[in-house]
Amino acid sequence: MPTLTAGFGLPMPCRIGMLSTYPPKMCGLATFAAALSTHLQLAGHSVEVVQIDDGDRPLDLKLGLVPRARVSASAVLVNGDPASVRSAAAVLSLSDVAIIQHEYGIFGGRDGDEVLDLIEALEVPSIVVLHTVPLLPTPHQQEVLEAICARAMQVVVMSRTAHDRLLDLYAVDPGKVSDIPHGAALPSPDTDPSLIGLPRPELLTWGLLGPGKGIEHVIDALALLADLPRQPTYTVAGVTHPKVFARDGDVYRHSLMRRASENGVAGSVLFDDTYRNVAQLTRFAASSTLVVLPYDSVDQVTSGVLVDAIAAGRPVIATAFPHARELLQTGAGIVVPHRDPAALATALRSVLTDPGRLESMTAEARRLAPLLSWSAIAGRYSALCTRLVGQREAVAS
Repeated sequence: MPTLTAGFGLPMPCRIGMLSTYPPKMCGLATFAAALSTHLQLAGHSVEVVQIDDGDRPLDLKLGLVPRARVSASAVLVNGDPASVRSAAAVLSLSDVAIIQHEYGIFGGRDGDEVLDLIEALEVPSIVVLHTVPLLPTPHQQEVLEAICARAMQVVVMSRTAHDRLLDLYAVDPGKVSDIPHGAALPSPDTDPSLIGLPRPELLTWGLLGPGKGIEHVIDALALLADLPRQPTYTVAGVTHPKVFARDGDVYRHSLMRRASENGVAGSVLFDDTYRNVAQLTRFAASSTLVVLPYDSVDQVTSGVLVDAIAAGRPVIATAFPHARELLQTGAGIVVPHRDPAALATALRSVLTDPGRLESMTAEARRLAPLLSWSAIAGRYSALCTRLVGQREAVAS
């Protein structure tokens, strides 16, 4: 059925319910939901947010890299409380369509299976955005994900890898699956490194810190680049992940500092926990020479930081996790083996010593950037929402 329009080919404004963790909570889903909600609102839709309370007490906003949301949460889903699940479903059902952000760990029940009761209780079409599609799920994880896809009217994945994995490994109706990339903020056209302040980060990694980020491998790689005429500087921006901090404190950050000292590169590694809003962080990323994503995960099908880096027009060197292999395949970056400082050093050397290669990678990142802007991504969600509302109204009539 054709998408409903409000004249001039524009999607009909919808009332959209959004279920997710939300700022000031510090996590990728909260950041994603806030940005998507804001840009759906800018596109003319109204957005009602139901915030998931997963039991974690958020840190003060000024300590993190979490954006202030333009759309505030109007209700809260408390995990483990059946009455709260019913209440959240009732609030979401006041909208025309509900968008549910999904990761196993944010919902109550075993493997987050409380979300099934919520989707079942909805009286409006639902879109479930899958932030995780496990390659090796437990039997119950597979059962939960298949049940989510059966109950939802539409499922969104954010990479072709996630799409193929979902259809290859899970019993899911292919007609329900839509591919919409992760969105990102674009730098302003007049972005200039001089606006950021010196020293400008040549190599940059950012995000919440914790084991598995692989930053130690970059520090080891820097030691292998000591023969370069000028040692590159490496900025690690971000605070320790709240869950990691609650469990271990700043042990990981301190271990990285010791490693830099032991490798003789302490003067080249800067740990920066400055709070930056989205616009400031985008300018900061755009001022770097290279973004380095040395993650240990071999299973990551969606990386918001990777998308942010490309949207900022920066080339990327990343370990070969699935989303990096997919997004960087046209030349905006280089993928290297996991946990391999020598391979990282070789990749860094090849770019830092070859201006032509750096220019080519940068040009490809800038070509891809507009396709990943939040306004473009919100437009695709707008079209999906209006299509589902139109299908519902056609059935009702």
